[in-house]
Amino acid sequence: MRKALALALVMLMGICLVGNAMATPEEDECVAKCQAAAQLIKEKGLEAAVAEINKKDGPFVSPNTFVILFDFTGVVKAHGMKPENIGKNKLEDKDSKGKAYYKEYVELAKAKGNGWVEHMWMSPEKKDLAKKTYVLRVEGQDLAVAAGTLVK
Repeated sequence: MRKALALALVMLMGICLVGNAMATPEEDECVAKCQAAAQLIKEKGLEAAVAEINKKDGPFVSPNTFVILFDFTGVVKAHGMKPENIGKNKLEDKDSKGKAYYKEYVELAKAKGNGWVEHMWMSPEKKDLAKKTYVLRVEGQDLAVAAGTLVK
């Protein structure tokens, strides 16, 4: 019995390690940008972080991804690419397959603190593309940051 349990644990750890090793550079960038944004909020405060996240030429926007900051009611506080979304409640927004992805972002941040959400994204060229978004709760606050990348 102990040998079977030990073997199962070793196999599970191996699967986890392989899964982490298979992260793409774009996924790594999403995680890093979210961690940096959450750290900025913690160190400099919400107002300073919002200003930085909203800069299209700032550290939270790249050709691969950008950071969004939102609260647990679904209201966007900062958006590096779409300033028109700031102040809007996106909780009920759905992708082309009917998934309320912001609602899932919030639920994930509340329950686990961080993780990935897969959903569809309409590109500026009107192409419906699969996207994977990393969500990270800002420690001690009812806020989260997210950054996504296209699924390849």
